[in-house]
Amino acid sequence: MVDTTVAHLPEEILSQVFAAITDTRTRNSLSLVCRSFFRLERKTRVSLTLRGNARDLYRIPTSFAHVTNLDVSLLSPWGHALFCSPATADSPFLAQRLRDAFPRVTSLTVYVRDPQTLHLLLYSHWPELRDVRLVRWHQRPPDLQPGSDFAALFSRCRSITSLDLSSFYHWPEDLPPVLAANAAAAISLRRLNLLTTFTEGFKSNQIESITSSCPNLEHLLVACTFDPRCIGFVGDETLLAIASNCPKLSLLHMADTSSFSNRREEEGGEDASVSRATLLALFSGLPLLEELVLDVCKNVSESSFAFEMLSSKCPNLKVVKLGHFQGICLAIGSRLDGIALCHGLQSLSVICCGDLDDMGLIEIGRGCSRLVRFEIQGCKLVTEKGLKTMTCLLRRTLIDVKVASCVNLDAAATLRALEPIRDRIERLHLDCVWKESDNLGHSFLNFDLNASAELNESELMECFGGEEYGEDTSRRKRQRCEYGFEDDDSFVHSNGNSSGNDNGYSCNSWESLHYLSLWIKVGDLLTQLPAAGLEDCPNLEEIRIKMEGDCRGQPKPAVSEFGLSILTCYPQLSKMQLDCGDTRGYVYTAPSGQMDLSLWERFFLNGIGSLSLNELHYWPPQDEDVNQRSLSLPAAGLLQECYTLRKLFIHGTTHEHFMNFFLKIPNLRDVQLREDYYPAPENDMSTEMRVGSCSRFEDALNRRIICD
Repeated sequence: MVDTTVAHLPEEILSQVFAAITDTRTRNSLSLVCRSFFRLERKTRVSLTLRGNARDLYRIPTSFAHVTNLDVSLLSPWGHALFCSPATADSPFLAQRLRDAFPRVTSLTVYVRDPQTLHLLLYSHWPELRDVRLVRWHQRPPDLQPGSDFAALFSRCRSITSLDLSSFYHWPEDLPPVLAANAAAAISLRRLNLLTTFTEGFKSNQIESITSSCPNLEHLLVACTFDPRCIGFVGDETLLAIASNCPKLSLLHMADTSSFSNRREEEGGEDASVSRATLLALFSGLPLLEELVLDVCKNVSESSFAFEMLSSKCPNLKVVKLGHFQGICLAIGSRLDGIALCHGLQSLSVICCGDLDDMGLIEIGRGCSRLVRFEIQGCKLVTEKGLKTMTCLLRRTLIDVKVASCVNLDAAATLRALEPIRDRIERLHLDCVWKESDNLGHSFLNFDLNASAELNESELMECFGGEEYGEDTSRRKRQRCEYGFEDDDSFVHSNGNSSGNDNGYSCNSWESLHYLSLWIKVGDLLTQLPAAGLEDCPNLEEIRIKMEGDCRGQPKPAVSEFGLSILTCYPQLSKMQLDCGDTRGYVYTAPSGQMDLSLWERFFLNGIGSLSLNELHYWPPQDEDVNQRSLSLPAAGLLQECYTLRKLFIHGTTHEHFMNFFLKIPNLRDVQLREDYYPAPENDMSTEMRVGSCSRFEDALNRRIICD
């Protein structure tokens, strides 16, 4: 009897199995099994990110002919011209070789340091190219002619449907004339991403010109300014023009450029020039809208009625993000109002809504019963009690939560408020704000979680309501002895008895959590995280830590480490993003009595070697005065102790001999310096990593034998 293996399955079935595998290392392993698996893996591989050195473009693999999504933005040396061969005459040949190796490309991502890259790459363009993403963190060459960055793209790719400039430094005035001059290419555009963080944003007349040239847009993302004090601010006229020029929009994302900063304290006061009548006209003019983001960073008052109409005007709406809108949910009486009437929402983000309180959260929980993701930031009236009730109401659907900059919600209070979904939540962001004593939110509505969906709406309102309900409300409260305010412990006990472990509320484990994001202020420690309520996360795989603040003037820490070693309590943790990019200090000699950034890096990274990390992204702290983000000697030495690392990405610069420390990490396979912050250094210092330095390090890295 002949043994039957998976290799004997019909090729059509195996192709479907291979196509469903997305992990790169798994696919690479499959391709090594046998020749038939190799052929099938290459045939079903549709996405590829090229690494290696740009000087070795002649080594481009030729077995990935079926790839449709190609990313060449991460070639080393990072940020340099793609075709940087010493022999200039070879550049057209290398560009043609790249096109021949990947003939079916429909989506392309490329770092464009200067327009010559696109001229060469698109000289004989891919016939099926539809999606283009340009990347450039270096400043625009000042001697370029207006529109030079986009001339080759629109003149040679007239069927392009998607253009992403969110990571491409350019001048906003360059784009509108090019679109107007290439009408055929502009009309074919369906998706346009202009959420660039590098400039002051697009002015109102530029946005009106772009939308007029691209009437078939379905996705529009644009950075602008809503401040009436600025020239070219976005107001009523621009919003009406967008609705008139692009009625097919299903995604509209407009963000004030100040929203891209990492300020924790939001400014208030001024009002945006956006009226309720304009919002109604905008919603009425975009009936196909599915995703709406309006982060204006200036107050928009009395918006409740407009958002009541949003549900009826845009019936397919699923995602909403609102910044600085006031009155989005008034929660007056038992009737739902405002954004709570958008019953089909799956994701809702509310930023700096000054009048949103616990009652408003409960209204949203009652009305938006399909919410999968919820974000709240800078809402000062929200407390643990309101958030906890909301999570109870959304227990069956809510799996992604972000809570930031809410003064009444420190880390421990946030985690207590999320207890009803502790066993279900998959992604979580919270601020590591520690308080010695926190008595907020210890009283809570006592009801069965499994029966919460069946509660009468007026009953919830009564339990959290105030004097507006009068004597009739008080009388009905007394008639319902099964609902009342009790301590959290009795709530847990009650629900545990009524439904056993079925509702999971009595579970102390965050068993579904696989991604955790933290914000922490410079000077605070991470060691209190498990004690705050995150001690048991058995399946946590990835963590992002954002550290922010000014080290200058900070006293010397009383302990030797920030607290990374405490993360060893998470057994599955394999990926980390440690972002100190917004941490400022002295990169050179600090004043007497203060620490320079090298000592602060030692404090931040102490203990990282005890973690079993597979992938690490690290943003070194910066000195804004000299625009330098450089890895120091103590940091390089501590990163060298991460013996399990396979991928290491440093978002900054360093010295060549510091990089050589990483050659001692036995299984390290992928290392790169990325200056992906603005402005990226135009010319690295003589002692920093240069083209030759990167090449020598990569050659040494590739000469090593990796055991697997």
